[in-house]
Amino acid sequence: MSENIPAFRRVKLPTQAGTDGSDGHPVENLILGGLPRSISQKLVQKSQFVSLPVHTVLNEADAPIQQLYFLNSGLASILSVLRNGKSVEVGLTGKEGFVGIPIAAGFKTSPTRVIMQIEGTGFRIGAKEIAGLMNEYPMLEKGLQRYSQEVTLQASQIAACNRVHEVNQRLARWLLMSQDRIGGNSVPLTQEFLAHMLGTRRASVTVAAGALQKDGLISYVRGQLKIEDRARLETASCECYATLNRQLQNWKSEFK
Repeated sequence: MSENIPAFRRVKLPTQAGTDGSDGHPVENLILGGLPRSISQKLVQKSQFVSLPVHTVLNEADAPIQQLYFLNSGLASILSVLRNGKSVEVGLTGKEGFVGIPIAAGFKTSPTRVIMQIEGTGFRIGAKEIAGLMNEYPMLEKGLQRYSQEVTLQASQIAACNRVHEVNQRLARWLLMSQDRIGGNSVPLTQEFLAHMLGTRRASVTVAAGALQKDGLISYVRGQLKIEDRARLETASCECYATLNRQLQNWKSEFK
């Protein structure tokens, strides 16, 4: 488990007017984009478009879920929090998903902490509003439930990954998963924060990142990790990245 974990700060989220996705705030979220336009528009109109700075806490462990977020950009970590205050990442979410998963099953509290680790934006909606919309639109409820299974899949695979695979393999897997969600080749994170996400010491991440950089797979300058050779990074990753993607593709093919 990592030591010297950086403190997470709560950030007051600024809101912006005009949230129908047509006046400067296009809908990039894949769950919203996969709904019929009439349903997507109604949901977005009931939401607030918000900026989400780094370290913003979206859900807190053991706390009531009052707001849900359909991320439009950026990257959030799903963390399991221990009694001693330490935590480890059990999942990632970006524009492919939403934050507030237990609500989809009728629960009111979150078992995990969800924080922004790469700044972004999202559509924020109250728990009561989303519950009403799920009752009105079964397609929305089904979409949220499907995504909850994707996050469960992530958590189980990452648990196995953290137990049996080397840090350099886990780092490669994590970078690939992050790039899939944010696009581009750069991941703006410090090695200290990566150590926190991977549940290991910073020194171990430094060695692992150095090995990947020496092989020309990544570069690291001033808090910016850049993927230089994705194909070889996939080869350097453990089997978990391919296993996750294979299962997700299998699930998607079942609904075609």
